[in-house]
Amino acid sequence: MDNATVNYREMYEAEVMIPAGTPGNPTGLPQFVSEPTFWYGECSFTVELTNKMSLDRPTILCQIPAENLGIDTYETTVADYCYREFLPYLEEMNEELYNRHKTPEQTGYYFMVRPGGEVLERNTAYFAMRPRKDYDNGGGNIIVHRRPEEVGEPQMCLSMRYQVQLPAKRLKKAIQMLTADMPMAVALFEERFNRSRVRDVIELANKQRELRAWLRTSEYCAFLANGSILPREAKTELPMEGAIPFTAPPEEEIEACGIKGLGIRRGVTVITGGGYSGKSTILDTIAAGIYDHVLGDGRELCVTDQSAMSIGAEDGRCIKNIDISPFISWVPGGETEDFSTDHASGSTSQAANILEAIDCGSKLLLIDEDRSATNFMIRDRLMKELIRREPITPFTERVNELYEACGVSTILVIGGSGEYLSVADTVYMMEEYVIYNVTETAKELGGQAQSGRESSAKGSGPKAATWTQNRRLKTEGFTSYPEQAWQEKLAVPDIDFIMIGAEKIDTRSIANILCREQRTSIGFMIRLMENRQNGVFVDLKDEVERIFREIAANGLDTIYSGFFPECERFLAMPRVCDLYAVINRMRRLTYGKLKS
Repeated sequence: MDNATVNYREMYEAEVMIPAGTPGNPTGLPQFVSEPTFWYGECSFTVELTNKMSLDRPTILCQIPAENLGIDTYETTVADYCYREFLPYLEEMNEELYNRHKTPEQTGYYFMVRPGGEVLERNTAYFAMRPRKDYDNGGGNIIVHRRPEEVGEPQMCLSMRYQVQLPAKRLKKAIQMLTADMPMAVALFEERFNRSRVRDVIELANKQRELRAWLRTSEYCAFLANGSILPREAKTELPMEGAIPFTAPPEEEIEACGIKGLGIRRGVTVITGGGYSGKSTILDTIAAGIYDHVLGDGRELCVTDQSAMSIGAEDGRCIKNIDISPFISWVPGGETEDFSTDHASGSTSQAANILEAIDCGSKLLLIDEDRSATNFMIRDRLMKELIRREPITPFTERVNELYEACGVSTILVIGGSGEYLSVADTVYMMEEYVIYNVTETAKELGGQAQSGRESSAKGSGPKAATWTQNRRLKTEGFTSYPEQAWQEKLAVPDIDFIMIGAEKIDTRSIANILCREQRTSIGFMIRLMENRQNGVFVDLKDEVERIFREIAANGLDTIYSGFFPECERFLAMPRVCDLYAVINRMRRLTYGKLKS
C-alpha cells in the first residue's frame, strides 16, 4: 500500500497467490484470489466492508475458538457476557490513541457497541462454526493449501464485531493497530478470561428461562423477585447504590422456580402512591422485564410477558385505517371504524396505540397516567352528567372487557384520580419504594363504586366492542425508493427516526425499542420486505414471520446491506410487535379492507 493511503482499498481485496501444482491449485499457472481473513494463532480476523463510504473504517469480525475460553454452552447470554468482558481491552487501546487536539480520523479509534443492562441477540456477539485455517503462509502474499485430511473439522467460535478507524496517511500506525495491538488485545482477553464467571452467567440464564416458561403457563403476567434493586442511578441504567431492595408484601409473596417475590396477576392491576414513591420505577421494571438482564443489573430475576407494550398518548402521529370505534364513537367528518389521520390527538393516538398492540398479539398493556390523555383514560360522574354527547368511551369502561374478551391484561400507574380504583382487580400502593396491597382499602374508600365490569353486566356500560382490525396493506407506497428516484434510501441516524424511501418514521414513542441497533435492524427488515413485493397487497403477517425465520436460521446479518452509508453495521434483534409498531407509523402507506 501507499504510505499516504486514505481509503485502504487494497486491504479489502487481500490478494494472495496460490502457486501452481499445490493442493489448492493443481493447474499449471499461479492463481490469485481474495483472502480477507487473517490469522493470529487459532484466532481469525476477517476484514469486512462497513459501507461504500467508509473504506477507512473497516468492520472486523474476530473469531476465537470457544474451547480456548473453556466454553461449551453456545447461548446468546454467554456471547453477550464475553463481549462485555472484551470491551475494556478495546477501550484501553482507545485511551492510548486519544489526543484531544486530533480527531479519531487522525489518531485511529476502535468503535464498539456499548450495551445496556439487557441481553439482546446481536451481530456483534454470537457463536458460529468457522472452518480452520487451511493453508500455510509462504513468502510475501503466497499461500500453500493443506490437504483436507490435515485441516481438521470446523470449530465453534465466539464471534465478535467491532470497527477500526484507520488513521489517514499513516500506514505504519494502521499496520500496528491491525496486526499488533488488536491481536495482542485478543490474546490478553483469552489469557485473563474469567471462566468461572461463565458458570454464573449460564446458571442465571437457565433460571431466567425457567421463570419465563413458568410465567407463560401461570396466572401471572409479571414477576418481581425479592431482593431486586429497581431504582436506577441518575441518567444511567446502573442500579442505584443504597437503594431499598424490593420485597413483596408478606401476604402476596409467592415462590416461582425456587425464587420468592411478587407475582402480578393477569387482569387489571393499579399501582398508586404519592410523588417520588417508586410507582413509576415499578412500571419501568415491569417494562424492562420483557428482556433478560445481566448479572449485577439488579433486575435479573424480574420477568414480564414478552408481548407487553408500553402505551401512551402520542400527539401528532399518523394513523392509517384503524378501527378505533371501541373507544371513539365519532369524529368530525370522519369514520371511526376506518380511521386515518396525519396528526392524531392525544385520545385518538392512544386509542390507536392500544388497538394496534392488540392486533399484533400483545397480551399486556403498560400504562402510566402521566403519559396518557386524561380525557381518553377517565371521565368521572360529574362530567358524565354535564356532557351528554361525548364521543369518547373512557379506557376505564373498556379495560375489564379487554381482559375478558381478548385476554389482554393491563397494569396502570396512577397518582391523580381515584376513578381507576373501581375497575382494578388488584391495587398496590408504593410508599418510599415499599409496596403494599391495598385492594380492600381502595374499594372501601371508593364507596363500593361500581366497576366497569359490574356496570357492563347491568347494561349501563358501553356495548361490547369488536377488537379485530379489518385491513390489509397495499403494496403502493410500501417501497424503499423515494418518489421519482432510481436509488433506494435507508438511513438510521443517531436520533429516534428511521428514514426509508420517502418516509421519515418517528419512533420516539415506541418505548420498548431500546437502542439504535434495534432501529437499524427494523429499517433493514422493512427494506427487505418492501423489495420482495410484486402484488397489489402485502401479506404482512406472513412477511414478518418469514423475516424472523430467516434470521433464526442464518443470523442477523441476513438482513444487512452495506449499500447504505447512513446505517450502522451493528444490529440487534427487535421484537415482532416493535417491528409492527414502526410500520404502523409510516405515513405513506395505504390499506384496503379484508375480504369478508
